[in-house]
Amino acid sequence: MGLDFSNGLETIDHNVITAKVEDVVKWARTRSMWPATFGLACCAIEMMGAGGSHYDLARFGMEVFRASPRQADLMIVAGRVSQKMAPVLRQIYDQMMEPKWVISMGVCASSGGMFNNYAIVQGVDQIVPVDVYAPGCPPGPETLIHAIGTLHAKIGDGEIFRRRSESGAGAGITVSQLDGQGAPQLITLGRG
Repeated sequence: MGLDFSNGLETIDHNVITAKVEDVVKWARTRSMWPATFGLACCAIEMMGAGGSHYDLARFGMEVFRASPRQADLMIVAGRVSQKMAPVLRQIYDQMMEPKWVISMGVCASSGGMFNNYAIVQGVDQIVPVDVYAPGCPPGPETLIHAIGTLHAKIGDGEIFRRRSESGAGAGITVSQLDGQGAPQLITLGRG
């Protein structure tokens, strides 16, 4: 009984020894992402809740929110961005190391929300390239964790890098809202 080596490495299962360096790097990037927080409004409270013990972002290797952009590779923009804050947001993004990603958390960061006026940026994608949009007003920790998981999956399969090289912008992926906060219901008061 002899071993058949005619197919080379194709017959060996894919493991840490036979993995491509690129696959190992993508795996490491998804498990060691350090977020630079940019909490501007009520979405920031939900982002802090996601970092707490109940939701525990530490299981994704993200337990430390970085205050220095030079130590971060993920920016979570949580809340509305004013015109005065936009240059600061861009400066922090420019100081982050490559590769870097952005999650737009909440409807205010994604589109200006209910603040359709001259003082609020009508979408943070006008300032920085957004990779994942987390919808809601505010989106709960479940939705943020879903956005982070989606980002991890796209980094792991290399799709984000392909999209960036094709368009020069962020991936622009919108995730579904998982925390049960839907559109407001109309409540009618009757006499009775």
